[in-house]
Amino acid sequence: MTTADDDGGDRAEPSAWPVVLDGVTESVVTTLGPNGLWNVAALGLHAPDGGVRAGDDEPLEAVTWGNTRTRRNFHRQGEGVVQFVADARDFVDAALTIREEEEPVLDSADAWVRVAAEPVDEGCEGGTRWERWRLTPAENGVRRTRPFTINRGFYAVVDATVAASRLDVPDYDTGELLDRLAYFERVVERCGGAREHEAFARLSEATDWRARRRDDDDA
Repeated sequence: MTTADDDGGDRAEPSAWPVVLDGVTESVVTTLGPNGLWNVAALGLHAPDGGVRAGDDEPLEAVTWGNTRTRRNFHRQGEGVVQFVADARDFVDAALTIREEEEPVLDSADAWVRVAAEPVDEGCEGGTRWERWRLTPAENGVRRTRPFTINRGFYAVVDATVAASRLDVPDYDTGELLDRLAYFERVVERCGGAREHEAFARLSEATDWRARRRDDDDA
C-alpha cells in the first residue's frame, strides 16, 4: 500500500485496498472514455460481511444504474480508478453533473485505487437497468492521512446527492424526495462549512429542486 509524502505526493504499491471498507462506502470513480478524458462519477462500494482491511486484496462489488458513462467505460476498458475524497463539491459534481478530467486522480482524493471491473450480474428494477460489477484492487495510493472528523453538513450533501439522483426515477415518490432535499438543505445550513454550502448550491443549480418543490406544492 502507498504511503503519503508530506507534500501530498504518493507512492503506489500493487493489488490492495488502501483504506478500511465496511458496509456501503460512497466513493468517486473515474473511467476513461473514448474521447481520452476521465469521466467522474459517484459509486457505492459494497464490502463483504466483516468488511476488508487496508492492505486486503479481496474483491468488492458495485452496481451501476442505467446506461451511464461509467457502465460503458467499464465495459470498454475493464477498469477504473476508485477514489476516497473529503470534498463535498466533488461528490455533487460526480453524482449530478457531467465532469471530465485529463488525469484520473482528483486533487481532493485522500486515497485512490485502480480496480479491474468485471460484470457479474444484471437485471431491471423499476424500469431501470442495473449491472453488478466485481471490483478487484490493483495499484493504489494514499496521499493524505488525517484525523477523522464528523461534519454533519458533509454527510447531508452526500445523502442529498442520492435523493437528487432519484428525482426522475418512477419507483420513487418525487414529493418525498423533495422534502428530503429541503431537510438536507437545513442541515447543511446549520452544520456545514464553506465547502458544504458551495456543494449544496451546486446541487440546487444542477437539479432546480426548489422550483420543483414549489410546483409540487401548488399541484
